[in-house]
Order: sequence, then C-alpha cells, then structure tokens
Amino acid sequence: MRPPLRLILGLACVTALSLFAACQQPAARADAAPRPPAPTTVPAPAEPETSRPDSDSDGIPDRAELRAFGDRESFRLWFTSIAEAQFYSESKEWNEGQRDCAGLVRFAWREALRAHDRAWLLRMGEGYDPVAPDVRAYTLERGLLGERLFRTRAGSFEETDISDQTFSEFADARTLREFNSRFVGRDPRRAEAGDLLFFRQPWVQKYPYHVMVFLGRARTDSEGAADWVVYHTGAAPEDGGEVRKVRLAVLARHPDPRWRPVEGNKNFLGFYRLKILD
Repeated sequence: MRPPLRLILGLACVTALSLFAACQQPAARADAAPRPPAPTTVPAPAEPETSRPDSDSDGIPDRAELRAFGDRESFRLWFTSIAEAQFYSESKEWNEGQRDCAGLVRFAWREALRAHDRAWLLRMGEGYDPVAPDVRAYTLERGLLGERLFRTRAGSFEETDISDQTFSEFADARTLREFNSRFVGRDPRRAEAGDLLFFRQPWVQKYPYHVMVFLGRARTDSEGAADWVVYHTGAAPEDGGEVRKVRLAVLARHPDPRWRPVEGNKNFLGFYRLKILD
C-alpha cells in the first residue's frame, strides 16, 4: 500500500531541513571561533648612539664632550685654577719644552681632566688644593681619546680619526682656535671662565697666533674684579717668556694697540669657547 502523498511530502521536508541545518552548522561554528589576534607591529629599534658619534658635527666626538652642567663647571674651575697657578709658580709637571702660550692651554686642559687625588696634588707641587669635583664624563685614563685631546684638521668626527692621527697630544694656537674651539664674540661681556682669547699678528711670520685664558674672577688676588686673563708671553718654547696675569681693563690700554682686546683692534680675533664645553 502506498503511503499517502501528504506523508511523503512531510518526510521530504523534514529531510531537507535536516540537510540544510547540517550544512550550516560547521559554518556557524567557524564564525563563532575566536579570531587570531592581529599581527603586532614591532617598532624598529632605536638607532644606537654610536651610529652618530658627532651629533653636532663639530669634529669632537660626543663621548669626549662634557654634556652635564656639573662636569662643565668642574672643568672650568680646574682649568682656570691650574692655568692661574702657573703665574705664581710653574709646576714641575709642565714640560719645559712645552712652555709657550698654547702650551699653557694644553697643560691646564690636560691636568683638568685627571683624577685630582693626593698623588696628583703632590706631583703638581705646592699651592694646589681641590677646587671642584673631578669631571665624571671624561678622564684621561678612561676617555676615548686618552691624552690625544686636540683635533688637528677640519671635518666631522669619524671613528677612523682615532687611529689616523687626526687627534694629537700637541696643538699650536692656530690649531686650538680653528679645530678645538668656536667663536663666541668680541665683546668681553659674552665671555665665560675658561674661554680663550686669540690674537693674530701677521708681521710675525713663524707663529702669528697668540692665545690667552680668560679667568673671569681670579682665585687669588682678584681685587674684586672679574675680567682677569692669564697667558704665556712666548710664541714657542725657544722664545723663553713668562706667565703673566692681568686684567682685560689693563690690556685694553696696552702700549701697543695691536695687543688690545677691543673690538676696534683687527688683530684681536675675539673670545672662543672650547668645543668640549659647547
């Protein structure tokens, strides 16, 4: 006996609905599954500091510059006090073959970066005492350049400069001006302790450049003034000469106008600041 047509149609509908549900369920489960997290973008690593060894392109490596205020102040105090002390008694640590105007700068600069312990005080001689904390960022013992502190040619610093003699233990007045300091101005009101004064006398053929150290307020016998300078009179060790300490106000009345540190004197090149302090 054949089943009624209504029953056949009903069974067909039930079967169709079951198949439809069976096809839809896997898709429904897939949509409900948690989606994998979006890939995380990892930022590029910061450029290492050593990839830019001379960020201001002044020729002096950043690792040899004094970036902290405290270090700059310590260096200025040691640098100027050591230079001034040579006026009262030249230290036996200052090589006699290096005693000239630029030699005074080199000696005071180098000694300012040493460890000023008891052994150093004894080596330097009488009249030395601690004037400031030691410079922390750079010392001769651990520094990148060691005692070869002075740049001798133009250009930005490259790592190869360390091995190709670009830096030297020696620098004359011209080298100190052109490659190791920057122009501040000709007005003494812009000068700070530890700045350098430069003169150029074209009539002196061999050593036309001369350098002095600006002290500001002297540590000894300041007389209430803040415009002291100290310098060695010799352009070269064979010239002899001596260390002198004098006020700018006195130099401004020098008998020879070519040595007056005034804006109207074309032989006065101005005040310069050491690049390690800038």
